[in-house]
Amino acid sequence: MEESDRPRNERGQYKRQVSDEEILDAVRTNEPAGTTEIGEAVGLARQNVDYHLRRLADEGRVSKKKVGPALVWMLAPDAEVNA
Repeated sequence: MEESDRPRNERGQYKRQVSDEEILDAVRTNEPAGTTEIGEAVGLARQNVDYHLRRLADEGRVSKKKVGPALVWMLAPDAEVNA
């Protein structure tokens, strides 16, 4: 599908191609998971995954931790209960 053929939302932005559940599954499978690793698992660029992960962190569904120079992501402690 060409970029111009992708569906857009009411504000003209491209609709997301990957669900929150797919991203959470990638975190769960690779935990603790790096942003690039999650991107490779779901087929998105690192920058796009970072945006979604930060939104999920704001919602309390994932947590992050700095390990050396890298940022790793884990499911939030109560994420399994809310899934």
